[in-house]
Amino acid sequence: MSRIRREIGAIALPAIISNITTPLLAMVDVAIVGHIGSAVYIAAVAIGSSIFNMLYWLFGFLRMGASGMTAQAYGAADNRLIATILHRSLAVGLLVGLLLIAISSPVCSLMLGFMDADAETLPAARSYFLIAISGAPATLGSYALSGWFLGMQDSRSPMWISLVTNVVNIIVSLTAVFGFGMRIEGVAVGSAVAQWTGFVFGLIVALRRYRPARPDFGAIVEWSGLKRFFSVNADIFLRTLCLVAVTVWFTRSGSVQGTEILAANTLLLQLFLFFSYFMDGFAFSGEALAGKYLGRGDRSSLAHLISALTRIGVVMALAFGAVYFIFGPEILSLLTDDTKVLGISNSYLLWAVAVPLAGTYAFIWDGLLIGLTRTRLMLLSMLIATAVFFSVCAVARPVMGNHGLWLAFVIYLAIRGIVERLLYRFRPA
Repeated sequence: MSRIRREIGAIALPAIISNITTPLLAMVDVAIVGHIGSAVYIAAVAIGSSIFNMLYWLFGFLRMGASGMTAQAYGAADNRLIATILHRSLAVGLLVGLLLIAISSPVCSLMLGFMDADAETLPAARSYFLIAISGAPATLGSYALSGWFLGMQDSRSPMWISLVTNVVNIIVSLTAVFGFGMRIEGVAVGSAVAQWTGFVFGLIVALRRYRPARPDFGAIVEWSGLKRFFSVNADIFLRTLCLVAVTVWFTRSGSVQGTEILAANTLLLQLFLFFSYFMDGFAFSGEALAGKYLGRGDRSSLAHLISALTRIGVVMALAFGAVYFIFGPEILSLLTDDTKVLGISNSYLLWAVAVPLAGTYAFIWDGLLIGLTRTRLMLLSMLIATAVFFSVCAVARPVMGNHGLWLAFVIYLAIRGIVERLLYRFRPA
């Protein structure tokens, strides 16, 4: 068991560092445009970043699908399959990225219409999007690389890719904006250059450290392999659509209750996001190790892994819940000095305390099922949890107001993990 805990820690710690640094890309863009003279630029970057987050989130299957399949091939010591998965994932990521560039203009118009940008912000947001989208192939290629590295039990390489990307973004964006006077266009160029630099850096690391063989084209497009690849990724894609639906509806439901409620919910969700950065690190451990043990046929280690991750999840949930309960008001006051929003946020703080307790099982089992490529179970649990969320929301929100919305969200998180565990119990690996 101590060996498994060491393996979990070796993967989780770099993954947590990478997760924490990832939001810096958007934060740096906002910080730079915040010093070039107009709130329009801040609004444009905020809208553009939200669009990219939503767009790229849908293609997160490139990372998750690659990690589970690679981990199983790694456990089985199948070097040919390991190389094939890498090339297949990269090919799909780059092709999808090129497609996004090709249709970027109508996609931009559609998304900006959905975001309801005002007339003053619209041109700047469009300019930012149409330049930054040139980094799409690199972003999706980096997703494939990160999943492949994780399957190879290597979470350090994705961490370095993230750090390199952020450093390059800061340097190029600052130079373009303040050195060449490019304004928001300079920030977009910085983001695109940073994404391509991170992707090329990741490719170099993969080729030099692992020297994967170059499979022939027939192996990459071999039908049974493609069928499994797209089956796993289709489950993850549909599951992500449910995730996006819940997130968008949660935000919309806060918005219709007024600006202060929306602001309060946004602040409280930052506590959930911070918890998720840590739990995702342990979920990544589950992906890598569960796949490796399954590929190796080591059922005993797999059972110990499930037990160890469950205990870690409980400890993390209790720790974060206690910190939020004791220091929640102080943490929220660091995020805003608006006394009215703080007062409203504090009145809903207990829901933020409950979220780690309700959600920890979902994080752990998402990781395990991705590693075992039992993505259909993950999709089924998400469909059930999403249906429960909207049902509870429809009943509770008219009666309980914003408390009803948070009740639906907490139940949704709990249902995801519980159903995943029950489904796996009846259909184990």
